[in-house]
Amino acid sequence: MLDVRARAALSGPLDRAAAMLDRPAVTPNRLTALGMLTGLASAGSAAAGWWPAAVVLWLLSRLADGLDGPLARRRGTASSGAGGFLDISADFLVYGAFVVGVAVGVGGPALPFLLVLLAYYVNGTVFLAFSSIAERTGRRSVDRRSGGRSLNFLGGLAEGAETIAVHTLWCLLPGFAHTIAWVWAAMVTVTAAHRVVTGYRQLR
Repeated sequence: MLDVRARAALSGPLDRAAAMLDRPAVTPNRLTALGMLTGLASAGSAAAGWWPAAVVLWLLSRLADGLDGPLARRRGTASSGAGGFLDISADFLVYGAFVVGVAVGVGGPALPFLLVLLAYYVNGTVFLAFSSIAERTGRRSVDRRSGGRSLNFLGGLAEGAETIAVHTLWCLLPGFAHTIAWVWAAMVTVTAAHRVVTGYRQLR
């Protein structure tokens, strides 16, 4: 829901940061790998209950994830299928691991976090299936939210910006993590349902 506005607001700063990082030793894939490793470290910190470390590592992870695309576009490699594949794989791994880490770190009932993971699973399936079929049939998402990314995009109530915010809230307010997870699971489920309907209509 907020991704379009967030990308518009952050595109300039991220492009400037990518220009500063544009050195031979820094590649988009290495930034993706850095984002993945710091994301997994943030999940481990959350599992251990080290919430300040978890939130710092989480935000650093998302910063690295936000910089790989601008750097790839700067170097003219944004159309690389390998880079896009690595990026989406790393994102799914980090998001899932972080939910598990928070569930372990806060203890108590795991059901709301399991529902979040289920909703992520459905969203990921719809997202990737739509992108694959749309590419094969020569169609594009009508909302044009791909923003130069490697995959066709279906928008919804819960997108990347909201995911980053909710995962950050888990670290800042671990005592309310279960309540946040219940609400978040509902939002991601609504998004999944919306994407199923929208994707079917666009591909029909």
